[in-house]
Amino acid sequence: MDRSVPMLLIGLVFGGGIGFVVAAGQGITLDGHDHGDAGHHEASQPAEGSGAGQSHGQLGHDEPLSLEAGPDAPTLKITLVPDPASGWNLQVMTTGFRFAPENASKAHVPGEGHAHLYVNGAKVARLYGPWLHIAALPSGETTVEVTLNANDHRPLAVEGEPLAARISLDIP
Repeated sequence: MDRSVPMLLIGLVFGGGIGFVVAAGQGITLDGHDHGDAGHHEASQPAEGSGAGQSHGQLGHDEPLSLEAGPDAPTLKITLVPDPASGWNLQVMTTGFRFAPENASKAHVPGEGHAHLYVNGAKVARLYGPWLHIAALPSGETTVEVTLNANDHRPLAVEGEPLAARISLDIP
C-alpha cells in the first residue's frame, strides 16, 4: 500500500505545529498582527499635506502614554506561583486601573485598558483580567513581564516611567 498520502498528512500536521511554535517565538501572535516586527508599530506614511498619520487607532503601539504622578495614577504589581496541577498562575494587581476588554483596540479612556504578557521579551498574550494560567515556561533563566496598556495598545507610563512589572526565575 502506498504510504505517501498518510505521510504527507502527518508532515502537514507536524509542520504546521512547528510553524506556530516558531512564529510565537518570533513575537507573532494570533491577535491579528506581528508584535515582533518593529516596523509594524511605527507610524504609517502621512498623506501629502496632512498631519502625521499613524497606524492602528491613529497611534503607534510603542509610543507610551505618559500619565501624571499622584494618588490617582495607576500602579502595577504581579505574582507568579506554580500551579498545583501544572504550569504557573500569574496574578496582576493594579490600582487606579480597570481591565476593559470590551474596549480593546478602541480609543483611550483614562483609567482603563488591558495588559500585555511577555516571556523573555517576546509578547505571548493580552490579559483582560487579573489572573492568567501559563501552561509552561521555558527552562533556564526566565523573565516574565506584564505591562499595562491603554485601550489603543499604547503602553502606559507614569511621569515617563513604564507601568511594567517583572519577575525573573530559574526554571529547571
